[in-house]
Order: sequence, then C-alpha cells, then structure tokens
Amino acid sequence: FAGYDQDPEKILQKTFDEVAGYSEMVTLKDIRFESFCEHHLAPIIGRAHISYIPQGRVVGISKIARLVDVFSKRLQVQEKMTSQIANTLQKALEPLGVAVLVEGEHHCMCTRGVHKTSSSMISSAFTGDFLRKQKFKDEFYKIIGK
Repeated sequence: FAGYDQDPEKILQKTFDEVAGYSEMVTLKDIRFESFCEHHLAPIIGRAHISYIPQGRVVGISKIARLVDVFSKRLQVQEKMTSQIANTLQKALEPLGVAVLVEGEHHCMCTRGVHKTSSSMISSAFTGDFLRKQKFKDEFYKIIGK
C-alpha cells in the first residue's frame, strides 16, 4: 500500500519541452499493475493503457508507469483508479487530451462468490480531444489492439 505515501502530481512534475514540435499521440500500453479491491481485500491484477496528446511538453514514460503504480498501490475500485490516472495526467501535463483503458482480473470474483476465473473488467476514461473527436479514440483503440 505504498501508493498512499506518494504524491501522483509530484511524479509528473519533471517534463521535457525539447520535443521539436511533436504533437502526435504518445501511448504507453500493457503497464502491468497489482492492486487490492477496497471491498473484499482481494487482488486485482491487470494492465493499463495510457495515451495523451502533448501540448508543447512530454513526460518520461517511466513516470506514466509510476503514476499507475501510485494509484494501484492503494485499496481500489478499478473505475476510480482509471479516472484518477486520467485526471491526474490531464491536470499535471495539460495535454490536448488523455485516454486511459484499464483491464483487470478481479480475484474477488475469481476466488469467491461467482468463481468466474476467466473474466476481466475493462474501464476507460477520456478527456479533451479524446472526448470531442472520435478519430483520436479510434486511433487509441487501434494502437492498444482493441
């Protein structure tokens, strides 16, 4: 539960503006995470896919993975974690838009209750141009293989 001791916005403070005018989508996909369901204290194991459209500055890709770690290393609800990642990235970088898709296998559903071992939950959050322009959302889905 190390995520409670970390400030997600501080992780994204160091940015790079030497990008030679780069303004296309930046995507980091298949970011593995482990979390715990805040209702059942059972593991949630999955992958996050994140894109943003920079507006003059970018962040190191390891910082995006660390952002996922900060929120996943807390007791979580997947939908909340998805929104937290998108909103923090939007606030810290002020990009033209952010897209986040999280896929998680919830062990509270696999090991207890309905025992559905091969199911996974998908949640998404979009801001800016990803909400306003379908072409960006479509490109995001294509890049991540969805």
